[in-house]
Amino acid sequence: MEDSLPCLAAACDPSALVNFCMDDSISAASTSDVQDRLSALELRVQQQEDEITVLKAALADVLRRLAISEDHVASVRKSAPSKGQPSLREAISMSCITNGSTGSRKTSHSSSVSVARKETLSSAAKSGTEKKKEKPPGQKEKKEESHSNDQSPQTQASPSPQPSSQTLQTHRQTQESKSSAPAKSIKKSLTAEKPHSAWESSDDSRNKLLRVASTSKLISKVAKNADKHKDVIVSQAKMSTREKNSQEGEYIKMFMRGRPITMFIPSDVENYDDIRTELPSEKLKLEWVYGYRGRDCRANVYLLPTGEIVYFIASVVVLFNYEERTQRHYLGHTDCVKCLAVHPDKIRIATGQLAGVDKDGRPLQPHVRVWDSVSLMTLQVIGLGTFERGVGCLDFSKADSGTHLCVIDDSNEHMLTVWDWQRKSKIAEIKTTNEVVLAVEFHPTDANTIITCGKSHIFFWTWSGNSLSRKQGIFGKYEKPKFVQCLAFLGNGDVLTGDSGGIILIWGKTTVESTPGKGPKGVYQISKQIKAHDGSVFTLCQMRNGMLLTGGGKDRKIILWDHDLNPEREIEVPDQYGTIRAVAEGKADQFLVGTSRNFVLRGTFNDGFLVEVQGHTDELWGLASHPFKDLFLTCAQDRQVCMWNSVDHTLEWTRLLDEPGHCADFHPSGAVVAIGTHSGRWFVLDAETRDLVSIHTDGNEQLSVMRYSVDGTLLAVGSHDNFIYLYVVTENGRKYSRYGKCTGHSSYITHLDWSPDNKYIMSNSGDYEILYWDIPSGCKLIRNRSDCKDIDWTTYTCVLGFQVFGVWPEGSDGTDINALVRSHNRKVIAVADDFCKVHLFQYPCSKPKAPSHKYSAHSSHVTNVSFTHSDGHLISTGGKDMSIIQWKLVEKVTLPQNDIVVDIGATKVPIPASENAVQSPAPLPQPFNEVNQNESVTGSSPASLESNLEQSVEASEEQSEEQSEGSSLDPTEPGYEEPSNEMSEEHSESTVTEEQQDNSPVS
Repeated sequence: MEDSLPCLAAACDPSALVNFCMDDSISAASTSDVQDRLSALELRVQQQEDEITVLKAALADVLRRLAISEDHVASVRKSAPSKGQPSLREAISMSCITNGSTGSRKTSHSSSVSVARKETLSSAAKSGTEKKKEKPPGQKEKKEESHSNDQSPQTQASPSPQPSSQTLQTHRQTQESKSSAPAKSIKKSLTAEKPHSAWESSDDSRNKLLRVASTSKLISKVAKNADKHKDVIVSQAKMSTREKNSQEGEYIKMFMRGRPITMFIPSDVENYDDIRTELPSEKLKLEWVYGYRGRDCRANVYLLPTGEIVYFIASVVVLFNYEERTQRHYLGHTDCVKCLAVHPDKIRIATGQLAGVDKDGRPLQPHVRVWDSVSLMTLQVIGLGTFERGVGCLDFSKADSGTHLCVIDDSNEHMLTVWDWQRKSKIAEIKTTNEVVLAVEFHPTDANTIITCGKSHIFFWTWSGNSLSRKQGIFGKYEKPKFVQCLAFLGNGDVLTGDSGGIILIWGKTTVESTPGKGPKGVYQISKQIKAHDGSVFTLCQMRNGMLLTGGGKDRKIILWDHDLNPEREIEVPDQYGTIRAVAEGKADQFLVGTSRNFVLRGTFNDGFLVEVQGHTDELWGLASHPFKDLFLTCAQDRQVCMWNSVDHTLEWTRLLDEPGHCADFHPSGAVVAIGTHSGRWFVLDAETRDLVSIHTDGNEQLSVMRYSVDGTLLAVGSHDNFIYLYVVTENGRKYSRYGKCTGHSSYITHLDWSPDNKYIMSNSGDYEILYWDIPSGCKLIRNRSDCKDIDWTTYTCVLGFQVFGVWPEGSDGTDINALVRSHNRKVIAVADDFCKVHLFQYPCSKPKAPSHKYSAHSSHVTNVSFTHSDGHLISTGGKDMSIIQWKLVEKVTLPQNDIVVDIGATKVPIPASENAVQSPAPLPQPFNEVNQNESVTGSSPASLESNLEQSVEASEEQSEEQSEGSSLDPTEPGYEEPSNEMSEEHSESTVTEEQQDNSPVS
């Protein structure tokens, strides 16, 4: 080995390698062989580094777990920990115990290791551990001891390198590569490898310890106090290399994508281990949904006999009573609702959704839900595992009183399926076409005829038993349109189509010779053509009196046609509302219109239009609440700025900016609001008159945060150019002069907050930095961050910090949380995440894997959250779904039944009816295949849970707990899911029981 080292050094020397490669006496094959060997060596070194990191993580976690288990056993009985000790078997995936110096232990070595979180999936880590089990234990155990015992304090404190992209390969190394694994680590160690380790007792114990540690994501050093060795405590340790000269202090270190994030513990925390995080007593109730999805949908606005308009946005179907100004909400869907059909009885409704992905990357299957519009209960869930990508269009049968449902999915073949929806049985299925299909409808009088239309086609389907046969519509002498957009039927059974050329075609059925035994066959042929609109005919609506309403695209006209299809009345939709997407008959002579700019209008030919629903038309990020009024402001990439009234649920005013808005904040006086855009420009608008007060520019990149100080004398502007710009504000927010610039972040600014005395700013950046700034001293970066641990903050919107780090889910990549806000009364934290969820945590939230109330309504990443001035409501905004959702904060309802245990992490917290939660001792952890039995929210009876589990079917839906009739979901809390527990959720969220499908949460 020693003889080969000079050769290897010579081979790695660049000049020697060049000479070697240029030597003519060496064959090309030999040169290639050397290059292959070098590549293999580099790969092995990288893989060995990765494996070392995993081993360090395993040992550090084992030390911590053994310490806990020994202490627990010692307190119960004076005996050694058993092999089946619960604390040892606990699969905890995050540990943020504070960093500390090493201490003494009774049965193990005294030093512990601080390493970075290895960014692997739990499954990958487990599979890697199984691979390791197959290796002879001798060499590896010595390596583990070497890394755990020979690290110097400085080496332990230094951050680990970024995880390699070859994560999975680290668990599949050969014995040869493992034998040379410690090479790099030996250089760092200050002492020689020790010959014996406490972990060499048996293969079983070693494998078990590795299994326990395999899911560790956030690792830190664990210390034992010499005087109180039975208690894990916060101890003082040296900081990272960059801060060696700083004052020592107690801190938490967590890792995000391998990058260490240090958070100092405030002085008022005497013992970090005494901190408890529980579910907040407050909950959220969905109160109002702002917006409508009309831009890319059609035929999705109808008036119900209850007097409510039904439409959808995000994953919510809204039933809006415009006379009483009330909303009800159907919340059964797990992703974007895309289409809607009303049963002939006008009570039952079918809605189809797109496919989605849950937070763990598992698919949420597209499906159709049939539900009751009066009770809002789910009647049937259809098509799980049948539809691909999404549900494009659907329709109830009419001739047989709505017994059947036909559905077109969004697969390449646009499969047509016919269902007996009450029995949940698929009767027939066939491919339609590879072209886009825009509509499907049952014939109103001929129960065996289904019609589909779309790009350059119209098909007439004859349905017989479990078979479907197709006849293509022949245009003959008439020009074939690019798109057949919509369908309707005359009283005599003729079919009407509207197309992209503005033409209405009438298709009549002609009888041809019958086939023996099959009866006469009918063929649909064009009998008449009518030029109806300039541009597309986008929608057709057959009225109760037999007359016809048509809606045009380009000309934005709505035309009323008499029984002979002669135009009788027309009206033009104003340009600011966009083109027409849906037309439906309203009360009396009224009609409803859905538009491409996401408006729902109610109008008559005599009186024009009234706006009933409106919203943004592009991705939505900016949100700010008024400091003392029930108002909030939103801004989006559609360049619209909207001021909303949270009491009346109305739009106060809107203004179009020159550029897309991205962030906003009100001046504390409420007189003005500052809005940051994507180009570096920011505008100040009068909050009453919406007049432009001031325009400024800072850099040429997107502005991500605007924040006024508590007294309104300073404004901080965070930019994607890595700077924070400071302005002095005078004249009640109407005059601004540059004060300075905070320079020091190495990535774009994401969030910032002011201290109450205007002296300090805390800021987060895109590379997970937490920095503090001294503003009076010239916007200087405070190098000693421990000096800032006791600063109070007027607002708390930074997503990284000691008071809030517990909101992060395990395995997060650092972008999973888009926004965070603390309530004004400092009781709760609201969090907007990338998985369409709004969370409510207790404040402060300083323990990993903190429990939360979790709510669903958005179908895109939730971009922002904000409490109203009184903390009475929470506003959340969706990104791509463009929705604004208003939640009401309500106190948690006490339970009249006996205590029901909620499974939160590794401990179960009983929630008694008296509201006094008493924490029970940690029980034995259960195998993962039994986790689902403990996942129910409080309020379910054990019997109903058992019944539900017996009927469970596998389906990839995330809202399993939302839709159970026997679940604890209070009917007044729509969209509520179980208390968030990241470890157990990943094993349960893909299961939907039959009863859960039958009953959905209501609002």
